[in-house]
Amino acid sequence: MEDLNLYTLGFLVLAGFLAAFIDSVVGGGGLISFPALLFLGLPPSTAIATNKLAGSMGSLTSTISFIKSGKVNFSLVSKLFPLTVIGSLLGAYVVRHVSSGVLKPLVLVLLIAVAIYTIVKKDWGKDAKYKGMNLQRGIIFAVVVFTIGFYDGFFGAGTGSFLLFSFLIIGFDFIQSAGNAKVLNFGSNIAALIMFLYFDMVNFSYGIPMGIAMILGALVGSNFAIKQGVSYVRILFIVVTLFLIGKNILDYLHLI
Repeated sequence: MEDLNLYTLGFLVLAGFLAAFIDSVVGGGGLISFPALLFLGLPPSTAIATNKLAGSMGSLTSTISFIKSGKVNFSLVSKLFPLTVIGSLLGAYVVRHVSSGVLKPLVLVLLIAVAIYTIVKKDWGKDAKYKGMNLQRGIIFAVVVFTIGFYDGFFGAGTGSFLLFSFLIIGFDFIQSAGNAKVLNFGSNIAALIMFLYFDMVNFSYGIPMGIAMILGALVGSNFAIKQGVSYVRILFIVVTLFLIGKNILDYLHLI
């Protein structure tokens, strides 16, 4: 364990809390936590792995909050959970052999499409309209969830947004979509973390303090979202998606 000075510890706590507050609802917390770890001098691969440790602690907390509030559809999510876990394990393994940068153009296009659709469809996700799925739609949705799980282990940026968007498409409102997405996101986080722990890539000195702050941030963020309702989550979802688009454009143009 490395010695942490007070300033580094404070920076980790602040970044972790803010990241988890956002991530607990719509994902995208990595926009704050990952650059924070890079700023402190961690190599990119170690920062990714350490971020998964902290993020898993936060996502577990927000998952529990959504479950307690009754905003998770267990009959559906329980079937999808193993798919995100397996997909994420594969993604975390593959990323050691293939650069995750190959996905950047596709991710950028998908995020732009998600943002435009959500902004244009103003009443989308306001009311729950999910009535179940037939076999064909179920298979398609399972493939989508597996692919997003793989993507989380392989690259990760925007996973929460993609999962939430997927549940919106099949008829859940924003709060229910956020709850379902968070459970699956926790599964993909844990799976990727297991792989990173196996390869000894996690910095515990930074990951644990940030993770503890993320527990508090996730608790505050998820409960705030549940109380504020659909309109708050929709606005936050759009804002985070736009920030993700901006970050991906800057990455793609090598401006950051």
